[in-house]
Order: sequence, then C-alpha cells, then structure tokens
Amino acid sequence: MRANSRAIQSYGDVKVGTGVANASNVQLIQMLFDGLLESMSATRGHIQHKNIQEKSKSIARASRIVLGLQGALDFEKGGDLANNLNELYGYVTRRLLHVNAHNDLVALDEIQGLMREIRDAWEGVPALVPQMAKPLSLVN
Repeated sequence: MRANSRAIQSYGDVKVGTGVANASNVQLIQMLFDGLLESMSATRGHIQHKNIQEKSKSIARASRIVLGLQGALDFEKGGDLANNLNELYGYVTRRLLHVNAHNDLVALDEIQGLMREIRDAWEGVPALVPQMAKPLSLVN
C-alpha cells in the first residue's frame, strides 16, 4: 500500500486529481507516465524559449514522477523486470539532471523516447493481467 501512496502523491504533483481515487494500479501508472511525458514536453518548450525558471520546475516535476515510479516498484514480485526498471529510472533521473544543467534537447529526446516506449507497453497490461485492473483502496 505504501507504494500506491507514493504513486498517488507523485500523480498529485502533476496537478491532475480527477479519477485517481478510482483508478486501478495500471491506470495510475499510465497516468504517471502521461504526466512524465507532459513534463518532458513542457521542458522542451521552456528550453527552446529560454525560460530557465519554468524549465527547472518542469524537470523537477518529471524527476518527482520518476522517483514515484521507482518507489512503486515491487522487487519481490517484479524480479528482474523490477530491477531493470529501477536501473532505467535511475538513468532517467541522471539524464534529467544533465538536461537541466546543459539544456540538452538530444538527451531529452532520448529519455522521452524510452519513457514513451514503457508507457506504450503499459497499454497492454490490463489485457494480460485482468486482476490488476481492480481500483486502488485509499484506506488501509
């Protein structure tokens, strides 16, 4: 349940609250990826317009979402997949710091592409594991 709370908190950071209470675990993860991709797109615009303050805010929001995704990993049930995602999320966090320091749009494209691939993979998860589509319980 702690992982779900972290994910909900991270999702709240992207300022989209409707539907979170009734979202399944899979839907919540998809929403987190949507918020992450949105933050990365905003970062691109802020870099292009040389809006440093807003760029830093959008990168900070993206970083919080990645940390939320990383914190929601279940290493006992997830095995190698969870370990690989953990390493990938660590890499994405480091690259976001690089993007922030160097306004590197190529690095931003790289991590945005990686995260889009994973988001797209989550589209098929409900069909593979229907029991995961149950709504989250916000009460212990």
